[in-house]
Amino acid sequence: MDLDLRQARYAVALAEERHYGRAAARLSIAQQTLSAQITALEKRLGVQLFHRDRRQVTLTPAGELFTTRAQRLLTDAQRLVDDLTRTSTPLRIDALTEGLTPSLLARHLSSQTPCLPLEVVHSQGLAAALPRLLSGDLDLSFGRIHGLGRELPAPLATMPVRLEPIGVIVPADHPLAERDEVPLAALADHPLLVHTADEAAEWRDWIDQTMAAFGLRSALRVRGHGRTAIHATVQARGYPAFGLTTGQLPEGLTARPLTSPVPLYPWHAVWNGTTATAATHRALELVHTYARAHHWHRLPDAPWWLPEGDRAALSPRK
Repeated sequence: MDLDLRQARYAVALAEERHYGRAAARLSIAQQTLSAQITALEKRLGVQLFHRDRRQVTLTPAGELFTTRAQRLLTDAQRLVDDLTRTSTPLRIDALTEGLTPSLLARHLSSQTPCLPLEVVHSQGLAAALPRLLSGDLDLSFGRIHGLGRELPAPLATMPVRLEPIGVIVPADHPLAERDEVPLAALADHPLLVHTADEAAEWRDWIDQTMAAFGLRSALRVRGHGRTAIHATVQARGYPAFGLTTGQLPEGLTARPLTSPVPLYPWHAVWNGTTATAATHRALELVHTYARAHHWHRLPDAPWWLPEGDRAALSPRK
């Protein structure tokens, strides 16, 4: 039996996205086409690869085996084509979602390596990017390396990039907006909107640990992707939410820095040490230089806070 690489690519995309709509959009095909092709592939193989219901898509054991090996096959096929046609495979970078530190780094890499094609993807969280890093389908990702729900697999290497202060996003008429700075403990009087993507286990863990450490409460927990979605929900519901103090905000919202202590979010670069190319190492050099030039590794002079696992992982460079 011959294996159709196109159907294999469809199955891998669905396994990574766990959602027919997102997978179809990524593949630039209709959702009905994707569904029909997956059904045809399962019939051809004689096994069920996916469980589907109205809420989610999950892999069967056969699906786990098939998509893991299919990804390796697709990667090998692409490398074969590249070798034969003397073309260069783009450096595949995961920027997680819009408006975050990885997006800034992706733009910097693009400006500094005009001769190297870049392919930027948005996995919504490092936890979701791990399978693609392991398979070689992704060259470089970023995120917090604790709180993933699993140990970081052995082939993956990491490099600290940034200790980013986290602030609070509030409606302009909220009592917290009257302060220039908000002591972290003051949030105990104002229940929070907790806005996370299912794929971002590490961000959800950071929020939960911060709330537990300072006796904070959640008013509402919402699933969603990206800063735009967070801002819209804060506007609609009126609850404060953890967020960045940099970048533009929609009218009616404001951002305030958190202090006493300053909560920090630790960004790392993550890549597969066994499949890293010269282009990957060049990108890492540029990321390291950029981070150093902008003092991203420097701890605040004021009191600061990190979850215990992240604090223990701080290098002597602190």
